[in-house]
Amino acid sequence: MVYQPDFFNSNDDNNVDANSLLDYLQHQPPEVLARVAKSVSPEIKEIISQNVQGLVGVLPSENFEVQVTTNRENLAGLLASAMMTGYFLHKMEQRMHLDEHLSQAGSLNRDAGGADADSDGW
Repeated sequence: MVYQPDFFNSNDDNNVDANSLLDYLQHQPPEVLARVAKSVSPEIKEIISQNVQGLVGVLPSENFEVQVTTNRENLAGLLASAMMTGYFLHKMEQRMHLDEHLSQAGSLNRDAGGADADSDGW
């Protein structure tokens, strides 16, 4: 799913004009937004999907046809929650990869240091 900048073009929200992030997003080329949207890992998409399903309520689709009704404010809150969850998960995924790389670099340094000590006769 790609961010749709025209989605917020409504006259109902006076504070939209004052939102610098929204203004920034509306001035980005569609290619940039598409690239950012595609950068999300399948693991993060799955976690967000499960989280939203948990918030909305999930019944087995083979037995139930669920319809959810809400108002604009509640839907906006749900979407904001999903977006914040996605941002948090993306940052945690980056941290996990950084920790893995640092652990690998640390073990390589220990291995290299151990080899040097052995070659010195210690």
